[in-house]
Amino acid sequence: MKHWLITGANRGFGREFALAALERGDRVAVTARNLEGLADFVARFGTQVVALALDVTDRAACFAVAAQAQAALGRLDVVVNNAGYGLFGMVEELSEAQMRQQMEVNFFGLFNMTQAVLPVLRAQGAGHLVQISSVGGVVTFPGLGGYHASKWAVEGLSDALAQEVTGLGLHVTLVEPGPYATDWSGSSAIHAKPNPAYDGVRASLAAMKLPPEVFGNPAAAGPAILKLVDVQTPPRRLFLGVLPTMLVPDAYGQRLAEWDAWKDVSLAATQVQNG
Repeated sequence: MKHWLITGANRGFGREFALAALERGDRVAVTARNLEGLADFVARFGTQVVALALDVTDRAACFAVAAQAQAALGRLDVVVNNAGYGLFGMVEELSEAQMRQQMEVNFFGLFNMTQAVLPVLRAQGAGHLVQISSVGGVVTFPGLGGYHASKWAVEGLSDALAQEVTGLGLHVTLVEPGPYATDWSGSSAIHAKPNPAYDGVRASLAAMKLPPEVFGNPAAAGPAILKLVDVQTPPRRLFLGVLPTMLVPDAYGQRLAEWDAWKDVSLAATQVQNG
């Protein structure tokens, strides 16, 4: 039996991860800003689940919830930093307030909870941090610059963390989902005020709609996360869905080719040339 703490468990991936763990008999502390969204977990699973109210932007609350979850469950084997939302808009269209809030939730919320649980995991000498990133933490698309910034920050922080804790018996995995039929781009998303200067970009994006078959079923993500946390040596990164496996190899190939094409300039920047 594993003991979990999952943020943003009221919908989307967080909900599917919690259901998968609970249905196989694990114990799970689920969090959401509003406890009403977690009521059905308690009704169905009783004392197997611990429902806790949490706004991940409240740093003190993150530390309090980590302590409550440990006290209620006895230990924390898996911590899933899932809370987050999508911000849509061209970079010029984003307000400073929108950009700061995106970083507060998607990045600093994850940072807060990561720091809150690390002392618990270190004391145990074991534990697995599952950081929910995105294919948007590896490649980028127009109109999502703010969201990408938050997820690329998650990637950098978590990759460094994985190297820092490897000798402490801890594991860190960045989960990078592609598009799924969740509410990510729906009611939970924030949209910037459009600037007509970018109407052409929006029209191009609208003409490139993804086919339905590349959208994953969120329920299929639950079994995948169980496989991830059950292996003795989990990967540092895991794609979820079809699109990342299609896009990322090509994107990395293009980057490598461009770096190589400019290698002479890179090397020439090492020393000042005389004459």
